[in-house]
Amino acid sequence: MTGRVAASAARSRSFRFMIVLAAAMFTAALSARSLVFSDAVAGAFCIFAPASAASLASFPPLSPVPPADLLLLNGNIYTGDAAHPRVEAVAIQGERIVATGTTAEMRAYRGPRTQVIDLGGAFTMPGFNDSHVHLASGGEGKLSVQLDGAGSLQEFQQRIRERLKDYKPEEWVTGQGWDHTLWPTRKFPSRQDLDAVSTEHPMYFDRVDGHIAAANTLALRLAGVTRDTKDPPGSSIERDSKGEPTGILKEGAAKFLVRSKIPPLSAEQRRRGIELALEDVARNGVTSLQDNSSSEDFVTYQQLKAEGKLTARITEWLPFTASLAQLQAMRTQGGTSDLMLRTGALKGLVDGALGARTAALLTPYADDPTTSGILVIPADRLAQMVIERDKAGFQITLHAIGDGANRAALDAFAAALGANGRRDSRHRIEHAQVVAPEDIARFAQLGVIASMQPRHETTDMRWAADRLGAARSRGAYAWNSLRKHNARLAFGTDYPVEPINPLLGLYACVTRARPEGGASWMPQERITADECISAYTQGSAYAEFAEKDKGRIVVGQLADIIVLSADPTKVVPAGILKIAVRKTFLGGKQVYPPLLSAK
Repeated sequence: MTGRVAASAARSRSFRFMIVLAAAMFTAALSARSLVFSDAVAGAFCIFAPASAASLASFPPLSPVPPADLLLLNGNIYTGDAAHPRVEAVAIQGERIVATGTTAEMRAYRGPRTQVIDLGGAFTMPGFNDSHVHLASGGEGKLSVQLDGAGSLQEFQQRIRERLKDYKPEEWVTGQGWDHTLWPTRKFPSRQDLDAVSTEHPMYFDRVDGHIAAANTLALRLAGVTRDTKDPPGSSIERDSKGEPTGILKEGAAKFLVRSKIPPLSAEQRRRGIELALEDVARNGVTSLQDNSSSEDFVTYQQLKAEGKLTARITEWLPFTASLAQLQAMRTQGGTSDLMLRTGALKGLVDGALGARTAALLTPYADDPTTSGILVIPADRLAQMVIERDKAGFQITLHAIGDGANRAALDAFAAALGANGRRDSRHRIEHAQVVAPEDIARFAQLGVIASMQPRHETTDMRWAADRLGAARSRGAYAWNSLRKHNARLAFGTDYPVEPINPLLGLYACVTRARPEGGASWMPQERITADECISAYTQGSAYAEFAEKDKGRIVVGQLADIIVLSADPTKVVPAGILKIAVRKTFLGGKQVYPPLLSAK
């Protein structure tokens, strides 16, 4: 029976082949307007007599290709594909790329309803995939006092003072973005500094890195923080020489003492902030986000997606410290397969930040030998938790900035590998800012991804050498060393700690110098623009198990594409800072500039 079925199937295939062959020859003859039809047919039969795969591949299609929804023509298109690094045109059907090639070739995909955009030679590339953001925090910041770039304590105070009119009596005043290393004094603001602005409003302001907050006296009193309050585990309450709180709260648990007293945003406020942040994202050519926000924020993302208003793909991290049962429930509820919105890795915090001297170092700070920073989770406990969560099949990403924290994270991943065996886990270290030289090779050996933010280097270089000393600085922001040791890199911004603009990071990659110019810090760690773009696209896609769908302009991938005003791989480094995003497409739909709805 099986033989007869196979024979019948073979005869059917043979018959279909002859029909296809005849139709193809007829089409070819007509299109050529041959006067000697019989000769054309005879020639075709002669050519195809062997019916080899190669000869069949050269046959013209039986019918025109299905028309594309969108054609991008006459471009300088950077594909990220080593086999075809640059093409002229792209054809898109639905959300995905169906063809790339020359403009002439792509015109075959034009139909009566195809949208055609002539790029006019503009540089076009895969959309940026930011491997580390706090989207909702960025949105909240847009609704509160903006302290980014304040150049002195006085400017910090004045910005707050100017916004007091927008708040009701006794209402909490909040904000973010201050950086005391920009100030001449380089000292933290005190509660008395804030009291000089207002004693009627409780006030709370996050530092730019999110690891330190400043609160005024009223805010501390409402939170019950006094000289007798003990430091919560893994954090500290800064105190003056008399033992009184200064108003500075270091790391999450200490910050939470005050932050927990701040009334939460309403659903409407939360949504408005997120919408403003998403506008910032699209404007800067970012099409995918790997996000660390709250479950309430994820609900807002779901609402925007349901309304067709989510303008970036989001992979949401889950809290590393939650129980396995809670994590399984969150993963089930949030899903793991929707390429528009899904859950991803577990995000854990190993230490603090270098600027705040809470990053955990192997030896004391060069400019403050009284401290080596804060290890938020003890190393033995961290290893135990990583082993448990790795065994349950979760991807784990750990925030580690200091060389002590990076070693603790790598040791934990090594312990999981030893206990559970090797799998395609793609565990990550977020930031990996300071790594002991002997630990650099361990990233590739353990299969750990270095998820880094190039812009941090040009922000921190003003004071990082003071914190670290000359010897330890050689392992700081070591993109090139990690790459040479075959570590996988994934790049992002840590928005809103840094602006969402990836081009600032690209400038940092190729210069390791401040945007205003000057000397390059540790220039041996520079990488090329191509290497940086790869980490910002393909590397970030790999870090979220999405390399088959994102990161390149090739057939089958999502049409997440951006158009820039210049080619960042060709301009002089200073020119990178002048490049603007002209268009952002998400799944073949233009999200920047936003299209006006038809009336």
